[in-house]
Amino acid sequence: MRRVVILGSTGSIGTQALDVIRRNPERFTVVGLAASGARGELLLKQVREFQPSVVAVSASSAVADLQLGIYAWAQDNGYAAGDAAIPEIIAGPTAVVDIAGVECDVVVNGLAGAAGLEPTLAALRSGSVVALANKESLIIGGDLVRGVAHADQIVPVDSEHSAIAQCLAAGARSDVRRLILTASGGPFRGWSATDLESVTAEQALAHPTWDMGPLVTINSATLMNKGLEVIEAHLLFDVEFSDISVVVHPQSIVHSMVEFVDGSTIAQVSPPDMRLPIALGLDWPHRVAGAAPACSWEQATSWDFFPLDEDAFPAVTLARRAGQAGGTAPAVLNGANEVCVEAFLQGRLPFTGIVSTVSNLVDEHLDSGWISGESVSVADVLDADRWARSRVQQLVHG
Repeated sequence: MRRVVILGSTGSIGTQALDVIRRNPERFTVVGLAASGARGELLLKQVREFQPSVVAVSASSAVADLQLGIYAWAQDNGYAAGDAAIPEIIAGPTAVVDIAGVECDVVVNGLAGAAGLEPTLAALRSGSVVALANKESLIIGGDLVRGVAHADQIVPVDSEHSAIAQCLAAGARSDVRRLILTASGGPFRGWSATDLESVTAEQALAHPTWDMGPLVTINSATLMNKGLEVIEAHLLFDVEFSDISVVVHPQSIVHSMVEFVDGSTIAQVSPPDMRLPIALGLDWPHRVAGAAPACSWEQATSWDFFPLDEDAFPAVTLARRAGQAGGTAPAVLNGANEVCVEAFLQGRLPFTGIVSTVSNLVDEHLDSGWISGESVSVADVLDADRWARSRVQQLVHG
C-alpha cells in the first residue's frame, strides 16, 4: 500500500490522480491533500471521501468553512464512536511546503508555476518519490532540484517525459542517440509568422486535443510548453540539448520517442489521457491495470509527423538558449512567460508579443549580472522570477 500526498488536489492533475487512487484502493491510500482553498466544496468532498490525516490550505480564509464542513460530516459518520477521524489542518503560505515533507511514499506535485519549487525540494529532502507534474519547479530549480534528488526519486508525470522514461527502459543509456519530444502543434499548426499576428485569445484557447488550464493551453499554442519540456528533458534524463529534438504530431497518440544508435526508434503510444502517466508516477515502475483506455487497433487510422517551424514558433529556440545558459535564466524565461500569457488574455499584448517580450527579457537578464548554475540558491531563483514578472508588468503597462 503506497501512501500518497497530493499537492494541488482540486486541480486537473490532482483530481485525475484521485480518480486513479479511487479505482485502486488496494494499492494506494491518501495521507495528505493540499489545495489553495479556492474550490472549497471540492476539497471538502475529497477530504470526506479519502479521509487524509492532514490537509493543507494556502488561503487561511478558507479554513473556517473547511473545518465546519469536516466536523459536520464527522459527527454524522460516527465521530463520537471513533468511526470517523478529523484530519489536522495546516494553513498559510508555507502550508504546502510543510505537507510536502510529511512521511509518505510518493508526493504528487500538481501545483502550477514557480510555487511548486519549494514543495518539490521539501518532498525530495524527506525521501519521498516525487511524481512531478509541476515542470516549473525542475525548470527554474535546475541544479538545486537535481542536487537534492537521488536516483529514480523524480518520476515525470508530463505525458512526453513519462513516455521517454518508458522508452528508455528498452535499451542501455549509453546506446541513446537522441530524445524526440512530440508536439500537437496546437491550434495554429501550419500558420506563418504573419498569420499569427492577428490571433485572438478565443482562438488560442481552442486546443485541438487536450483540455487544460489557460496558461498551459496558451503555452501549447505558442509552443512555449514544448520549449519548457526540452529544458525538463535535459534535466530529467541528463541528455545534451543538441540531442533533444521536437517533432509535430497532431494526433497526440505518440507521446514521445527515443532513438538509439543502431537506428531503432522506440515510441510510447496511447490515446491522450493523463491518468496513464499519473498512474505510472504513483507506482513507478509498476503499471496500474486499466489506468486509461488503450488504442483501438481494429480501426483504420493514420499518424502524421511534421518538422517544427521554428521561424513561426521561436519559443523552442528561446527555451534552449535559456536552458543552456542555466542559472537563473530559466526562472526569468518561465516567470516572464506566465505574465505575458496573462497580458495576452487580458488584451494588453498581441499573441506574437508573448514570445518576443520573453526573449527580450531573457536577453536583458543575460546582459546583466545574472547568476550561473554553480552558485544559484532558492532565493536567487525566486528573486529572478519576481524580477521577470515585475519587468513584464512595467513593459506592458508602459
